[in-house]
Amino acid sequence: MSSLSPVSLARPPEDTLLIDGCWQGSEHTMEVLNPYTGACVQTVACATVADVSRALDSAKRGFDLNRRLPIYRRAAILRDAAALVAARKQAFANCIVLESGKPITAAAMEVDRCVNTLVLAAEECSRVFGETICFDSVPGGEGRTGYYSYEPLGVVVAITPFNDPLNLVAHKLGPAIAAGNAVILKPSEQAPLSALMLVDALLEAEIPDGVINVLTGYGGEFGSALVSDPAVALISFTGGEAAATSIARWAGVKQLVMELGANSPVIVSRQARLELAADACVAGGFWASGQNCLGVQRIYVQQEVFEPFVKALCDRVQRLRTGDPRLPETDVGPMISPEDVQRVSAWVARAVAEGGRIRCGGSVLGNGCYAPTVVEVGARQVPTTAQEVFGPVVSVHSYADLADAVHMANEPDYLIHGAIFTEDIGEAMYAVSHLQCAGVMVNDSTDYRLDAMPFGGSKRGAMGREGVRFAIRQMLQTKTVCFRLVPATSGNPEGLAPALATLRLGTP
Repeated sequence: MSSLSPVSLARPPEDTLLIDGCWQGSEHTMEVLNPYTGACVQTVACATVADVSRALDSAKRGFDLNRRLPIYRRAAILRDAAALVAARKQAFANCIVLESGKPITAAAMEVDRCVNTLVLAAEECSRVFGETICFDSVPGGEGRTGYYSYEPLGVVVAITPFNDPLNLVAHKLGPAIAAGNAVILKPSEQAPLSALMLVDALLEAEIPDGVINVLTGYGGEFGSALVSDPAVALISFTGGEAAATSIARWAGVKQLVMELGANSPVIVSRQARLELAADACVAGGFWASGQNCLGVQRIYVQQEVFEPFVKALCDRVQRLRTGDPRLPETDVGPMISPEDVQRVSAWVARAVAEGGRIRCGGSVLGNGCYAPTVVEVGARQVPTTAQEVFGPVVSVHSYADLADAVHMANEPDYLIHGAIFTEDIGEAMYAVSHLQCAGVMVNDSTDYRLDAMPFGGSKRGAMGREGVRFAIRQMLQTKTVCFRLVPATSGNPEGLAPALATLRLGTP
């Protein structure tokens, strides 16, 4: 068994509020629990409305510092932080396992992705270009020249989930810093510890005080005060729809970038390589115990190959090793809470009651684990197909023709990625054209994501884009500059007056 050292911090463990560059505690604390053992990993401070006020004041000062920080300095801070995370890879991975239950192999991969995300943010710092504008492209624009450039928005609030507790934080902090903003981070209540370690690395890389502030604790106790404040320019949120609805109601008139989950469909054609499709669907369906907004959830299989595909899928699922996330051989660890295990179990039971059939799995295993499960679904509107399961369950359905499969795939009103497995280019292009999602993976799992690519929802879930370059653009605003070229006056100051008066009046 691989050993896990306790979370190592260069400060008192309960001092988890960062304001003005100083870690501090609070009167009340909360426990972060290990999902596999149920033991307390660490206690963290619970922020209050008063802490929100102080964090906002700090962030406003931090914004003034970061917006004036030379681009090469922002890039250097991000690169140095990336190097520190890479050097502490094992400690970060251990922390992710402890707080989220993600298997150690998957946790190590998340640390690698975090490093890549920070490096991408450093590189994108110097790629924010404006353009010249042809003001004389219409009558009345003669004698004018100018350009537009980009400037940071101000204070960004970043709210992150438990399922990728490190890399999704990097996807918000990295772009915010690169763009010249200040940020207030509210990490997941269930898994805030690796986020705190990342902030420690950024502080060690000498980010100016106030550019990053951190508020841990229960979002319901201070979230409204945080997101509703007029000083906040943008809110970047990844999480559930219920929380998003509250945030949008509280936020008022400000920019929102939200990723609210998905219900990812996969189409497996009779023209597909079934072994490839089965491998990809297992990887995409059960990574992080299925607690993955891009995870494979619904698989539509053409009738002619339905049984061979389901057999291949179940053969692979039954070989997955479920249990202690500390063990390198573990494929599927615990879910984040006992309540989520019971929810998933109830959803599977309802699918069976309404005509479904469990093809493999379907049982609670203890220690917060649910067996990787494949359900052959009869009714299409049971919870395992109509809602986001966010657990180790995939549903399989048969279809007759591709148009029917695409229609079923498009039924939910929130999607991120869809996928099709086929060797027929015509089928692939039909799916690309007709799937109503933000990304289409051909012969690959829905959960494939490059940290540099645009990422976000479609239909009801379409609220901005992440992916480092695209997130930076969300966190910037344009400034347009126009020069009206005035004839020389041979040094006579009075000769400028008519031209200046004309400029003030806005006439040609």
